[in-house]
Amino acid sequence: LKEENASLRSKINKLQIFSETQADKMRKLEKKLEENKIKEEKEAQDLEAMVQHVEQNLQLMTKRAVKAENNATKLKQENALLQVQLKNYKTENEALRSGQSASLAVVKRNADLALQNLLTVITNSRSSIKQLVSGAESLQLVADLLKSIDRISEVSEDGQ
Repeated sequence: LKEENASLRSKINKLQIFSETQADKMRKLEKKLEENKIKEEKEAQDLEAMVQHVEQNLQLMTKRAVKAENNATKLKQENALLQVQLKNYKTENEALRSGQSASLAVVKRNADLALQNLLTVITNSRSSIKQLVSGAESLQLVADLLKSIDRISEVSEDGQ
Protein backbone atom coordinates (compact mmCIF):
# COMPACT_ATOMS: atom_id res chain seq x y z
CA LEU A 1 0.00 0.00 0.00
CA LYS A 2 2.84 2.37 0.79
CA GLU A 3 4.33 1.78 -2.60
CA GLU A 4 0.99 2.28 -4.25
CA ASN A 5 0.43 5.46 -2.20
CA ALA A 6 3.88 6.75 -3.16
CA SER A 7 3.21 5.96 -6.79
CA LEU A 8 -0.17 7.71 -6.67
CA ARG A 9 1.36 10.74 -4.91
CA SER A 10 4.02 10.90 -7.58
CA LYS A 11 1.34 10.76 -10.29
CA ILE A 12 -0.67 13.47 -8.49
CA ASN A 13 2.43 15.71 -8.29
CA LYS A 14 3.13 15.17 -11.99
CA LEU A 15 -0.51 15.93 -12.85
CA GLN A 16 -0.42 19.10 -10.70
CA ILE A 17 2.76 20.27 -12.44
CA PHE A 18 1.22 19.45 -15.84
CA SER A 19 -2.00 21.27 -14.85
CA GLU A 20 -0.03 24.37 -13.77
CA THR A 21 1.92 24.31 -17.03
CA GLN A 22 -1.31 24.07 -19.03
CA ALA A 23 -2.86 26.91 -16.98
CA ASP A 24 0.20 29.11 -17.70
CA LYS A 25 -0.04 28.33 -21.41
CA MET A 26 -3.76 29.13 -21.34
CA ARG A 27 -3.15 32.48 -19.58
CA LYS A 28 -0.48 33.36 -22.14
CA LEU A 29 -2.77 32.44 -25.03
CA GLU A 30 -5.64 34.47 -23.53
CA LYS A 31 -3.32 37.45 -23.15
CA LYS A 32 -2.13 37.07 -26.75
CA LEU A 33 -5.73 36.76 -27.95
CA GLU A 34 -6.65 39.98 -26.13
CA GLU A 35 -3.64 41.77 -27.62
CA ASN A 36 -4.65 40.59 -31.09
CA LYS A 37 -8.23 41.79 -30.54
CA ILE A 38 -6.97 45.22 -29.48
CA LYS A 39 -4.63 45.34 -32.48
CA GLU A 40 -7.44 44.39 -34.88
CA GLU A 41 -9.76 47.01 -33.37
CA LYS A 42 -7.11 49.69 -33.81
CA GLU A 43 -6.45 48.62 -37.41
CA ALA A 44 -10.19 48.66 -38.11
CA GLN A 45 -10.49 52.16 -36.61
CA ASP A 46 -7.51 53.37 -38.64
CA LEU A 47 -8.97 51.88 -41.81
CA GLU A 48 -12.37 53.45 -41.08
CA ALA A 49 -10.74 56.84 -40.53
CA MET A 50 -8.85 56.49 -43.79
CA VAL A 51 -12.02 55.53 -45.66
CA GLN A 52 -13.85 58.55 -44.20
CA HIS A 53 -10.98 60.82 -45.24
CA VAL A 54 -11.03 59.39 -48.75
CA GLU A 55 -14.81 59.82 -48.93
CA GLN A 56 -14.49 63.46 -47.84
CA ASN A 57 -11.83 64.05 -50.49
CA LEU A 58 -14.01 62.36 -53.08
CA GLN A 59 -16.97 64.58 -52.17
CA LEU A 60 -14.78 67.67 -52.35
CA MET A 61 -13.35 66.69 -55.72
CA THR A 62 -16.83 65.86 -57.01
CA LYS A 63 -18.01 69.31 -55.94
CA ARG A 64 -15.06 70.90 -57.72
CA ALA A 65 -15.72 68.86 -60.86
CA VAL A 66 -19.41 69.82 -60.89
CA LYS A 67 -18.51 73.47 -60.39
CA ALA A 68 -15.95 73.32 -63.20
CA GLU A 69 -18.47 71.56 -65.44
CA ASN A 70 -21.07 74.24 -64.76
CA ASN A 71 -18.50 76.93 -65.43
CA ALA A 72 -17.53 75.23 -68.70
CA THR A 73 -21.19 75.06 -69.76
CA LYS A 74 -21.65 78.72 -68.96
CA LEU A 75 -18.53 79.63 -70.91
CA LYS A 76 -19.67 77.55 -73.88
CA GLN A 77 -22.98 79.42 -73.90
CA GLU A 78 -21.17 82.74 -73.67
CA ASN A 79 -18.84 81.62 -76.44
CA ALA A 80 -21.80 80.74 -78.68
CA LEU A 81 -23.39 84.13 -77.97
CA LEU A 82 -20.18 85.92 -78.79
CA GLN A 83 -19.79 83.97 -82.01
CA VAL A 84 -23.27 85.10 -83.07
CA GLN A 85 -22.34 88.63 -82.11
CA LEU A 86 -19.11 88.35 -84.10
CA LYS A 87 -21.02 87.09 -87.11
CA ASN A 88 -23.38 90.07 -86.83
CA TYR A 89 -20.45 92.44 -86.63
CA LYS A 90 -18.86 90.85 -89.68
CA THR A 91 -22.13 91.24 -91.58
CA GLU A 92 -22.37 94.83 -90.49
CA ASN A 93 -18.76 95.34 -91.51
CA GLU A 94 -19.47 93.96 -94.97
CA ALA A 95 -22.52 96.18 -95.23
CA LEU A 96 -20.43 99.20 -94.30
CA ARG A 97 -17.89 98.35 -96.95
CA SER A 98 -20.59 98.35 -99.56
CA GLY A 99 -21.79 101.72 -98.29
CA GLN A 100 -25.10 100.56 -96.80
CA SER A 101 -24.44 101.53 -93.17
CA ALA A 102 -22.69 104.01 -90.90
CA SER A 103 -18.99 104.61 -90.42
CA LEU A 104 -16.41 101.90 -91.02
CA ALA A 105 -14.61 102.94 -87.83
CA VAL A 106 -17.63 102.01 -85.67
CA VAL A 107 -17.89 98.62 -87.29
CA LYS A 108 -14.18 98.00 -86.88
CA ARG A 109 -14.38 98.96 -83.20
CA ASN A 110 -17.35 96.63 -82.71
CA ALA A 111 -15.53 93.81 -84.47
CA ASP A 112 -12.44 94.39 -82.33
CA LEU A 113 -14.56 94.38 -79.20
CA ALA A 114 -16.25 91.15 -80.26
CA LEU A 115 -12.87 89.62 -81.02
CA GLN A 116 -11.53 90.63 -77.60
CA ASN A 117 -14.60 89.15 -75.92
CA LEU A 118 -14.24 85.97 -77.95
CA LEU A 119 -10.57 85.62 -77.01
CA THR A 120 -11.43 86.15 -73.32
CA VAL A 121 -14.11 83.46 -73.49
CA ILE A 122 -11.70 81.06 -75.21
CA THR A 123 -9.07 81.67 -72.52
CA ASN A 124 -11.62 81.11 -69.74
CA SER A 125 -12.92 77.97 -71.48
CA ARG A 126 -9.41 76.51 -71.62
CA SER A 127 -8.94 77.17 -67.91
CA SER A 128 -12.23 75.43 -67.07
CA ILE A 129 -11.36 72.47 -69.25
CA LYS A 130 -7.99 72.17 -67.48
CA GLN A 131 -9.84 72.21 -64.13
CA LEU A 132 -12.17 69.46 -65.34
CA VAL A 133 -9.23 67.33 -66.45
CA SER A 134 -7.48 67.91 -63.12
CA GLY A 135 -10.66 66.95 -61.24
CA ALA A 136 -11.01 63.79 -63.33
CA GLU A 137 -7.40 62.84 -62.60
CA SER A 138 -7.99 63.39 -58.88
CA LEU A 139 -11.10 61.22 -59.00
CA GLN A 140 -9.10 58.50 -60.76
CA LEU A 141 -6.46 58.71 -58.00
CA VAL A 142 -9.15 58.29 -55.33
CA ALA A 143 -10.65 55.34 -57.22
CA ASP A 144 -7.20 53.70 -57.38
CA LEU A 145 -6.74 54.35 -53.65
CA LEU A 146 -10.09 52.73 -52.87
CA LYS A 147 -9.09 49.71 -55.00
CA SER A 148 -5.86 49.39 -53.02
CA ILE A 149 -7.84 49.54 -49.75
CA ASP A 150 -9.83 46.52 -50.94
CA ARG A 151 -6.58 44.71 -51.70
CA ILE A 152 -5.22 45.55 -48.25
CA SER A 153 -8.41 44.19 -46.66
CA GLU A 154 -8.16 41.00 -48.72
CA VAL A 155 -4.50 40.52 -47.73
CA SER A 156 -5.37 41.09 -44.03
CA GLU A 157 -8.16 38.48 -44.19
CA ASP A 158 -5.89 35.97 -45.97
CA GLY A 159 -3.12 36.57 -43.45
CA GLN A 160 -5.27 35.53 -40.47
